Amino acid sequence: MLKIAGLASNRGRNLLHIADQAPGGAKLSVVLTNEEGAPVLEGASERGIPTEVVTRGDDESRADHERRVLDRLDSYDFDIVCLDGYMRILTEEFLDDAPTTLNVHPSLLPAFPGMDAHEQVLDAGVRTTGCTVHVVNEEVDAGPIVTQEAVPVYEDDDEASLKSRVLNDAEFTAYPRAVRWFAEDRVTVEDGSVSVDGDDGGDFPERRVVSNDREATLRYGENPHQDAAVYADASCDEASVVHADQLNEGAKALSYNNYNDADGALNLIKEFDEPAAAVIKHTNPAGCATADTLADAYEAALSTDPMSAFGGIVALNRECDAATAEQVVDSFKEVVVAPGYTDAALDVLTGKKNLRVLDVGDVDSLGEITERFTEKPIVGGRLVQERDTWTPTVDDLEIPTEREPTEEELETMLFSWKVLKHVKSNGILFAKGTETVGVGMGQVSRVDAVRLAAMKADEHAEGKDAEGAVMASDAFFPFPDGIEEAAKAGITAVIQPGGSVNDEDVVEAADEHGMAMAFTGQRCFRHD
Repeated sequence: MLKIAGLASNRGRNLLHIADQAPGGAKLSVVLTNEEGAPVLEGASERGIPTEVVTRGDDESRADHERRVLDRLDSYDFDIVCLDGYMRILTEEFLDDAPTTLNVHPSLLPAFPGMDAHEQVLDAGVRTTGCTVHVVNEEVDAGPIVTQEAVPVYEDDDEASLKSRVLNDAEFTAYPRAVRWFAEDRVTVEDGSVSVDGDDGGDFPERRVVSNDREATLRYGENPHQDAAVYADASCDEASVVHADQLNEGAKALSYNNYNDADGALNLIKEFDEPAAAVIKHTNPAGCATADTLADAYEAALSTDPMSAFGGIVALNRECDAATAEQVVDSFKEVVVAPGYTDAALDVLTGKKNLRVLDVGDVDSLGEITERFTEKPIVGGRLVQERDTWTPTVDDLEIPTEREPTEEELETMLFSWKVLKHVKSNGILFAKGTETVGVGMGQVSRVDAVRLAAMKADEHAEGKDAEGAVMASDAFFPFPDGIEEAAKAGITAVIQPGGSVNDEDVVEAADEHGMAMAFTGQRCFRHD
């Protein structure tokens, strides 16, 4: 466990934050101040941290005062000294006698050293500042840098607002990080330089700096009582709804939910090279299909669940023509997304007052994407992962059942998997040919997802049903009950990951009903 001696002259908010966070298991052994009644004393006492006060006499030299500080600290066990607003310049003698001493400075050194850093920043008109954690040496703010953290400077900033943001956004991030590195024995301080083992880049770097520009302030978030905005990544080259042109400028702007749903719809149709159409509702596919023409693909997608498609998002992977546009406006839709529109299609679509028409430019397939990773903010951090671009080929499939799938069933299996990747888990999808006939999404029970897909196919689909369809499951079936429900619905073939301890029972159930089954060896969970 790394033990810290903290020195502060005032509030010591960084020291108290480190005490609360205990980065790398580090612990403050003592907090010492050179000011009687410094607020840090109360904060430390509340946390059970021993405190010491060593004031400097009027005629006392720096060296004598520092010797008394070191004598007072001598009864405590500590491995490192952390300064936080300690308003004294330490002598070389102190630094030689004490362990490695760290300080945090409220600018990106070597810029703006010394006092009044925030005033210097504002006077200089720079657009980015931050903080620096460095090893203290005999030169003011000139010791080797351990880590830094940046924050933007805004046009309406004053010293108070900038100071608050540097503390909370930068110092509260960088100082615990530096302490954690020392606690993990990753820092080497030698010959006036610092090196950090494992502070590397790559796909999942040790540290991330994310900078986005606000594209728009939205009317509200998911619900009217939530404020929201959309931020743009200017470096993104892939077709996206954030960078799309809205062609009917008179229509209202996209909402938070519109952006979310349109992004999901666009990502789904990127799965296909052939003409494809998808209708998304609440980020789930209400229907998806491919066909020889875009109009036929849209008709097949819509007919999967026209009731749920009401107020949905339409995505197309070809230039929208008039025939497709006429079908789109036949029922209420919020947004249509496509890589272009004919003049005739635009005449049709822009005739609908509040239908937002987005041109996303060229739509690449998922095999040609530029954005490899996706992320999800969670309270206290962010989850980052590779996008799920994997889709099985026929050669990837293992057939465990007595009956082999037909060529048509194999084609439908591969189509189904591409759509299923965009269905919230637990997800089940029924399909015939290259069109969906029923979708069961977001259930906490896989067998309930099967029942929902069957109900959708039998009650909501127009001109099609589940009889003779293929079922796709985003994860293995833990029990045969899902297969039994599928058989009742008329399913003849199943694609699923496999890998359950009950695979034998599941396969046996499929054999009893004459079903063909394929294992992919991979699952495609989607939870957000």
